[in-house]
Amino acid sequence: MAFVDEVTIHALAGAGGNGAVAFHREPYKPRGGPDGGNGGDGGSVILTADESVGTLLELRDHPHVKAPKGAHGEGKRKHGANSADRIVLVPPGTMVYDEAGVLLADLAGPGDSMVAARGGKGGRGNAHFTSSTRRTPGFSEMGEPGEERKLRLELRLLADVGLVGFPNAGKSTLISRISAAKPKIADYPFTTLVPNLGVVKHGEDTFVVADIPGLVPGASEGKGLGYRFLRHVSRAAVLVFLVDLAAIDRDPSDDFEVLKRELEAFDPELASRPALVVATKTDAVPDAEIPEGALPISAVSGQGLDTLLRVLAEMVKESRATAPHRKGYVRHVVRDDPTTISREDKAWRVRGRQVEKLIATTDMDNEEALHRLQKKLISMGVERDLAAAGAVEGDEVRIGNMAFDFEPDFR
Repeated sequence: MAFVDEVTIHALAGAGGNGAVAFHREPYKPRGGPDGGNGGDGGSVILTADESVGTLLELRDHPHVKAPKGAHGEGKRKHGANSADRIVLVPPGTMVYDEAGVLLADLAGPGDSMVAARGGKGGRGNAHFTSSTRRTPGFSEMGEPGEERKLRLELRLLADVGLVGFPNAGKSTLISRISAAKPKIADYPFTTLVPNLGVVKHGEDTFVVADIPGLVPGASEGKGLGYRFLRHVSRAAVLVFLVDLAAIDRDPSDDFEVLKRELEAFDPELASRPALVVATKTDAVPDAEIPEGALPISAVSGQGLDTLLRVLAEMVKESRATAPHRKGYVRHVVRDDPTTISREDKAWRVRGRQVEKLIATTDMDNEEALHRLQKKLISMGVERDLAAAGAVEGDEVRIGNMAFDFEPDFR
């Protein structure tokens, strides 16, 4: 399965069902009264982190995600059924951003979820509008449209240990020796084109290691293949810097500093992360000078692997004990609903969540519903605000997807 760690999706929630206009009909009861039921609520689009998913591939191939509509109301006060939500499974570690790049949610662990697009409320049937002054209302509400949003999803792998190094430093060979992961291995740079995860068992300890594609100087600025995957290192509790003793065009003693600068340029917090320097390929260069503080290993011969796993197990255990448990994050936005009026071409544009909802749920083919709409606009102060902004009788006014001529009727 291809590894995909960034997608843009279009989430469209279901519209609410329309309320019904109906009147009770029964022999010998000619004036039974209104009994139209309410429409059902539309389904929401919900993103949920689940361990059964390891990539955003499915959403890349199917970026348009829709939830079903609510059912319409019926006579005899039968309410339409609410629609089921559309649950979309994403990998743990998925971050959700809006079009402006604002982080809306960090679905860090299994079960974390967020409402990507909220379903529309069902319209109310004419039975709801019965009152002492309106005994036989002949109108109902239309269902509210479902919310529509464009979101960017970014996956950051959840691993205990992140392997960082230049291309062909031996990361893939190492993860294949210490876990069941089977990355592509060859004797040329950029063998690893996607991150690989491997589960490592050492005695009673188990931890997850991520093999990140090779970095080059300037990776934090977009150079090479590894820069797109730097974000996957940001969740690793422990960093392992692999320096290649067999490199012929670099000094292994400098590799650690170069790699550390690249990570720090990407995210300054990474500089304070627990880290281990590992010198690889001792089998190829047995007489090489080991950089100070580095742990020498050979993934091919197995030299030093037991010591490496023991050290990593202890570092991971200590990190888990001291680091706070990463919790999911969902940004709850409190929406203001000011009504604003501005010029749009030669017309007036009225914006506001409540006023636009009122337009969307009004049956424009029903005279009673239109009369109620006008009274609502007056009570909300929309007509008065239009006049204060300079609108005069006959001017075109646009609200939502509706346009009409301004005929002020307020007092």
